[in-house]
Amino acid sequence: MKEILFKYMTRFTSLNEEEQRAIVEDIVVEEYKKGTVLLRQGDVPTTCYFVLKGCVRQYSINEAGKEVTSNFYTEEQAISIFNSHKQDKSFEYTLTCLEDSVLVVGDLAVEKDMYNKYGQLESMTRMMIEEKFGQVQDEYAAFIASTPEERFKSLLRQRPHLIDRVPQHQLASYLGITPESLSRIKKRVHQDDK
Repeated sequence: MKEILFKYMTRFTSLNEEEQRAIVEDIVVEEYKKGTVLLRQGDVPTTCYFVLKGCVRQYSINEAGKEVTSNFYTEEQAISIFNSHKQDKSFEYTLTCLEDSVLVVGDLAVEKDMYNKYGQLESMTRMMIEEKFGQVQDEYAAFIASTPEERFKSLLRQRPHLIDRVPQHQLASYLGITPESLSRIKKRVHQDDK
């Protein structure tokens, strides 16, 4: 599994193979069962994650008590904790494993030590975050400007694997529609493809 991480790292660093392998060997990899809660809404985060295998759902519970899905993280995606500097440090979402998952677990308390030990790790992390942030900005802008059917078609193009891996009511929540609307859209798109 660490080979997946090594391959991913090579995209973002000029470290030689020996230095990259040393970093990978220092990294903690954990297996989690389907249904494991990694972070509860309102908890103080102490770790960040990188998905080697599996699917993790990010969601929050709104004032009406309804679950609202904001993201799904799958292979080769980082689950970054960006607001760890906040005063109250509690988070407004929950992270749950939708499948048995293998994750790199990063301890936020030792992050600076890792950066000191491996000089280029901080710049590599920054490049990874910048790439992810750019994607999130583009996805959000497209989401706001699109119709529910356009959102579904975009999902089919960009993340088709989610269709079979994620429960439909969670997928509908992620797309900002009801499960019934998702069913109608799927039927319409399927008919258009014939």
